[in-house]
Amino acid sequence: MNLSAYVDTLNALGDESRLRLCALLRERELCVTDLVRVTGMAQSRVSTHLGRLKEAGFVRDRRNGTQCFYALAEDALPPAAKAVLDGASDAHDATLVGDQRRLLELEAERRGGLPDWAADNLERYYSPGRTWQSLASGIAGLLELGDVLDVGSGDGAAAATIAPYAKTLTCVDSNARMIDAARVRLAKFPRTRTLVADAHALPFESASFDSVLLFHTLTYATAPERALAECARVLRPGGRLVLLCLDRHEQHEITARYGEIHPGFSPDTVKALVAATGLAVKTSHVVSREPKKPHLEVVLAIAEKTPLTTS
Repeated sequence: MNLSAYVDTLNALGDESRLRLCALLRERELCVTDLVRVTGMAQSRVSTHLGRLKEAGFVRDRRNGTQCFYALAEDALPPAAKAVLDGASDAHDATLVGDQRRLLELEAERRGGLPDWAADNLERYYSPGRTWQSLASGIAGLLELGDVLDVGSGDGAAAATIAPYAKTLTCVDSNARMIDAARVRLAKFPRTRTLVADAHALPFESASFDSVLLFHTLTYATAPERALAECARVLRPGGRLVLLCLDRHEQHEITARYGEIHPGFSPDTVKALVAATGLAVKTSHVVSREPKKPHLEVVLAIAEKTPLTTS
């Protein structure tokens, strides 16, 4: 990309209104009427800016009946444009935040009749009460759990979802403040306990639990192999390990801020690490991708301990 192209890119995004439109169109398609309602700009002004952005190749349009929907042509954006938009997004500017809030309000008004173009992306649009937390709680109601160990439980947010369905629930974390928070969160559940413990040396006898959860703990472990071996050790025959961790990525400068030691593990690596403990790996694959950049992905692995054979 030469200097002239850089100048053209900066000129195209050098207007606050065009930057606002690009930010709104980055994640979804919108029509001119939507953009007018969200931004408060006049229709003629929105149309003029869209024309300029389309001419620059930053925006694409798609006609649906009498309406025309616009979206950011992110695949065709030059690196300089992506850098500008990323910087604006990370800055949490009040104007851009306000635009996003009004867009959510607009979508909430349409919850009884989303436009056809939203049907394939329904999870991205608001519907009263339709949250991941409520869905997780509903799914947890299908479970009948025995003695559960949550290794690296943090503040107990995940544990609280399954606590009503566990025979007993034990939460451990190396961070004492997190365990204090988990203790408060889980206080209403009578069959729970929380304690400070190291995932590399779990203070439990072998074969103590029916299920072990290892949710986003492996990337924080100094010795992942040792932590997994401990999880396998405390599982009873026939017990199950459920593991979540970030997929291997190149964004370590972002995740390191949160204390992560390892930049994720690929599904194949997770499978090999778990199999090395003697557990039978049932699955290890990517289950989710974050919608916002850098689009980190999450691996789910499920493994079982071989049941005792009876003669």
